[in-house]
Amino acid sequence: GLYRCGECGLVHPPLRPENQLKAHDWEVRCPDCGKHVESVPIGEDTPPSPTSVYAITKRDQEELCHTVGKAYGIPTVALRYFNVYGPRQSLSNPYTGVCAIFSGRILNNKPPLIFEDGNQTRDFVHVSDVVQANILALEKSSADYKSFNVGTGVPTKIIEVAKLLIAYAGSGVSPVVLNRYRVGDIRHCYANIERIKQLGYNPKIMFRDGIGQLADWISGQEAEDRFDQAQKELEARGLIE
Repeated sequence: GLYRCGECGLVHPPLRPENQLKAHDWEVRCPDCGKHVESVPIGEDTPPSPTSVYAITKRDQEELCHTVGKAYGIPTVALRYFNVYGPRQSLSNPYTGVCAIFSGRILNNKPPLIFEDGNQTRDFVHVSDVVQANILALEKSSADYKSFNVGTGVPTKIIEVAKLLIAYAGSGVSPVVLNRYRVGDIRHCYANIERIKQLGYNPKIMFRDGIGQLADWISGQEAEDRFDQAQKELEARGLIE
């Protein structure tokens, strides 16, 4: 990710080292001076540094699509979705993001479980704004052969996601901060959306409103909570410490 150091300016720190995470020193440090750094929105031109097979495949697919599109004259646009959420998402799949995972736990009267200290941030974009981005990509020829971030440009703490969902659901559970970590997780990530704004994109649903919509929808749903099983699988592979 991209960060700003008060001493060194913009920096691209590597993944936080194991000894730092084991000490519960969660915030990212400058690779040059060692001081804690501040996260900044990440733009499309920031060099990607994938840390998982999944991330590598996303990068490679984007490059392949652009290369084939240019070679054969096929208008091609790559949209980089940040953390998409909203009604009708799967609540029983433990790999569909924290909004769905937390919702499934709450529906089963179980507390949301949060890695690290809960202050890590993500950019949550409502599914209706993703639809807006897709339509613009189809309609605007100025989008051809380019990549665009699809987010809100606003970071939200994971602990706040859990608290808001619990409050909207009227649940009696409380989030549990595990002070454990998943290997390869980044600390902060939110989008710079200036490029896609040039197409006319404007995120209309901010997170507090969108999470309320999600909570209204899940109130009539059922979910099979598979998070514990998924966590055991990750632990067996050494991916949770």
